[in-house]
Parts: sequence; C-alpha cells; structure tokens
Amino acid sequence: MLKVGLTGGIGAGKSEVSRLLVQCGAVLIDADRIAREVVAPGTPGLTAVVENFGEDVLAPDGSLDRPRLGSIVFADPEKLALLNSIVHPLVGARSHELETAAPEDSVVVHDVPLLTENGLAALYDLVIVVDVDTETQLDRLVRLRGMTEDDARARMAAQATREKRREIADIVIDNDVPLPELERRVKDVWSDLVRRAHAPR
Repeated sequence: MLKVGLTGGIGAGKSEVSRLLVQCGAVLIDADRIAREVVAPGTPGLTAVVENFGEDVLAPDGSLDRPRLGSIVFADPEKLALLNSIVHPLVGARSHELETAAPEDSVVVHDVPLLTENGLAALYDLVIVVDVDTETQLDRLVRLRGMTEDDARARMAAQATREKRREIADIVIDNDVPLPELERRVKDVWSDLVRRAHAPR
C-alpha cells in the first residue's frame, strides 16, 4: 500500500485532482467529508460539540449549524483549538479504519486541506501538492465560488503560503492549465504512484 497525502490551497483544484486520481484507480479518503460524518446527528462527535459549545450550534433539524459554529470558533483561537481537539481524533480514527479496509496493493490518497498547516506530511509515504498562481486562486474563488475579493484574500491568507506547501511536496501538480492538460498530468503522476506502490521496500 502506498499512502499519499494530497493538499493544495483553496481554489487550487485539489478536488478535481482527487476526482481524476479516483478515476485512475486510487482509494480516496476525504478528510473534509469525514469531518462532516463524525458530527452528524446521533454521533458522539455531535454530542461532544454541543456539550462544549451549547445548543445554539444546532440547526432546527438537530444537525450541526456549521456557519454558526464557524462564526464562534474562527473569532476565538482557543475555541477553534477546542473544536479541533474534538473533531481531529475522530477524523484520524475513521481515516485509519478506511485505510485499513483498503486492499493491500492500493494507492490510498488522503485528501487533507490543512496537511501543511497541521504538520501532517510525515504520516504519508509521499505528499502531492496541487499548486496554482495566487491570481488564479483569487479569480476562481471570486468567479466560480461567488466570494468577494476581500473574503477570498482573507481565506487565502489564513492558509499556508504556496512556498510552505511546496517545501513539503514530493510531487507538485501545476494546475494553471486547461482541464485536458491537467488530466494528462494526473495520469503521469498516477503511473509514478503505481510504480512506487509496487516497488520493493
């Protein structure tokens, strides 16, 4: 099994790369999706969040009101750290379960948005960083996600710099290209991953 960490800045196109890797045959473990699952209604994760942050963080249907919780934790580093102390161990445990269930000869891709920020590179056999120019990021966030330019710049500034991400990368996929070229680049990377997965250790 080859364990790959996949990351990239907001708007870099990481989700598109992960989709293409799955098409090639990768087993995808999506940290964001798991983070939502572990605080779904009826889970111990949601119970712990409510115990620590109060009933106000629940939507009328009993699910987590993510925007409401976000407005609380992103304004207070201590509360953000508290939330992370609840959610991150649950995400880690579920990710490990999914990885363990994958076939032994798999290429397992962990899609982890904050891989650089949380110092997680050592958990993987190699790290892939999806990289784009900051102006491309800004354009995509404003044009495709409907953010204001100020919001987009704030989100980008809250993440690691391009340089920090590239420092931990074993492979960089430059995504300042049209989709057909990105597809070609991902297929080349996939061939490399398969070769590494089956190389003698």
